[in-house]
Amino acid sequence: MSAPTLTSAPAPRLVPATEVAVGAPTRTLKVGGVTPFSATDYPGKLAAVVFVQGCPWRCGYCHNPHLQARTGPRPLPWSAVLALLKRRVGLIDAVVFSGGEPTMDPGLADAMRAVRALGFGVGLHSAGMYPRRLAQVLPLVDWVGLDVKAPWQNYDAITGIADSARQARAGADLVLASGVAHEFRTTVHPALHSESDILALAHALQAMGAREYVLQVFRATGCGDARLDAASTLAYPGAALLARVAALFDRFSLRQA
Repeated sequence: MSAPTLTSAPAPRLVPATEVAVGAPTRTLKVGGVTPFSATDYPGKLAAVVFVQGCPWRCGYCHNPHLQARTGPRPLPWSAVLALLKRRVGLIDAVVFSGGEPTMDPGLADAMRAVRALGFGVGLHSAGMYPRRLAQVLPLVDWVGLDVKAPWQNYDAITGIADSARQARAGADLVLASGVAHEFRTTVHPALHSESDILALAHALQAMGAREYVLQVFRATGCGDARLDAASTLAYPGAALLARVAALFDRFSLRQA
């Protein structure tokens, strides 16, 4: 998942919110940033990425920690974001809703409908933590990147929230049952995920029915945890482990987070 920049042109130039054409404020989707062009956030598609403000979890390796607070310093009105997306028609294939955690926002379904009305495909990055809201929007989604944080028994240590695995597992079950194209992916860090943890999680996902899995190696960009930033990820995960994980899935890849 990429980190957000806010631009109004294809060039990767950071633009303050004041430079975006702002329409009448709405009480719809609370947007913390927009990337108007990405070739990495929706496999095989050129996409814009809308970053929804807010996430209740506090994963130490998060590289968008500024999106965790639900009340950002200056959320972008959805009307302004929609105006930007209208100018992207014909230039991109899809719009990905990322975050933060998009499914925490009650305006997500309406925003997805508006995007579909422009002719875009819809992608979703989610950790599955709001299964009821996830179930409501899945019929509007063409592809899901579902973040699975750790083996279920280790979830609370990663998220900082008690009983977080229960909601995440329910969300994973929903995605698997939906028939929507998807990938499961886990951001891994040597201080947080041993190789045995990674293998155990891979086996658990394969047993649930997951067929596509991605390991994302932690990157320090944006992360506010100095201890995690200082750790080396050289040769992590090891080649032998990667071969064992790859054998469990129809499609497997390793990438930077």
